[in-house]
Amino acid sequence: MTEVPTGVALSIDPLVTRVLAPNPSPYTFTGTQTHLVGTSEVAVIDPGPDDSAHVEALLAAIAGRRVSAILCTHTHRDHSPGAAPIKAATGAPIVGCAPLSLADAGPRADAAFDTGYTPDRVLADGESVAGPDWTLVALATPGHTSNHLAFALPETKALFTGDHVMGWSTTVVAPPDGNMADYMASLAKLMERDDRIYYPAHGDPIEKPQRFVRGLIGHRKQREGQILRLLQQDVVAIPAMVERMYVGLDPRLMGAAERSVLAHLIDLQARGLVAERSGDWRMAA
Repeated sequence: MTEVPTGVALSIDPLVTRVLAPNPSPYTFTGTQTHLVGTSEVAVIDPGPDDSAHVEALLAAIAGRRVSAILCTHTHRDHSPGAAPIKAATGAPIVGCAPLSLADAGPRADAAFDTGYTPDRVLADGESVAGPDWTLVALATPGHTSNHLAFALPETKALFTGDHVMGWSTTVVAPPDGNMADYMASLAKLMERDDRIYYPAHGDPIEKPQRFVRGLIGHRKQREGQILRLLQQDVVAIPAMVERMYVGLDPRLMGAAERSVLAHLIDLQARGLVAERSGDWRMAA
């Protein structure tokens, strides 16, 4: 991972500037990356947390230019809360994903859903916003969350992937909202595209995206195979599965691993391969 300073506007493409928020964690890596798209008029993608230093850094990077839109890939609290203060400062509309709020936020407190997110326009798959030298096209990519969108920049064949595809780790798929079948379908959807580069919200840009996505699909299929083999060996409780599957895992990530295993089990159950009995999981009869 390239070392990136917090709060500094870095040009990573003639049309794209990146600003890193000061919210590093075991789940966000170095922090959430906000992307500005455009030259004379810009869009802000994933404004990040409602952190005064980050908001000030974004406004400095915007440098008085017109902001056409503030776009959010999804409404976890490390991605969308910064939209409100940026809108207040610039008058730009908030567009992108639909609102979503659940009581169960999964294994990480910083990813609780942003209950204050109020978009001016929700983008459906294929809908777009545009500026003088850029177009951003919404691509529905549910799985990490049910409301997740990616944004394609056809002028440079780039895709802003939010948390659907990250440059440093696999995505947490945490039920009840996270859905493994949807996540795998969204990865398959990316395989049908010919994007040149991905700009994720966490981690480095991904310069060989199809190969990278193929690896993610293979990784999930490998995890699924591990789960089925453990069930055949009568390892039936999720914590015991995680202990066997994730050797050497940072203890702070244990909850996320358990949720991802649960997401796999729910998918396998829907496909008739496993069954739940009194909190444990078994191969289907």
